[in-house]
Amino acid sequence: MTTVPTPGTKAPAFSLPRDGGGSISLSDFKGRKLVIYFYPRADTPGCTLESQAFSRLKKEFEKAGTVVVGVSADPVKAQDKFREKYDLTIPLGSDEKHEMLEAYGAWAEKSMYGKKHMGVVRSTFLIDAKGKIARVWPKVSVTGHAEEVLEAAKAL
Repeated sequence: MTTVPTPGTKAPAFSLPRDGGGSISLSDFKGRKLVIYFYPRADTPGCTLESQAFSRLKKEFEKAGTVVVGVSADPVKAQDKFREKYDLTIPLGSDEKHEMLEAYGAWAEKSMYGKKHMGVVRSTFLIDAKGKIARVWPKVSVTGHAEEVLEAAKAL
């Protein structure tokens, strides 16, 4: 059973390779609010819409003192192609080993057409400037989600 971090708890630390080279870590955002959204697969319809929405709102998130990061289990090469194809403006982390996904409860058993498999659960976390989980969206519906997260970031 997967455990999802709850509001008020310390956000699990992570360090991942990211699109464009280099890495991205929780410590990079010390003193700033952070949104991490987990998406199942780069360049699929729902993941594309979600990533485009967060990219479109990047400046609004910045005004709210918040950085947005997307994470999936896709390799960096796939993240690079995804970012370039859709002109995404937010960093994309690659967690091929599923360590961060598991730490955030975003790697779990799923069912499709009656078959069970392990995969990324579309979920989002808002982390406050002190590194604590402020809000969790455990099962995300894409439409209007980025806007809802933005409102929560503004209110924090």
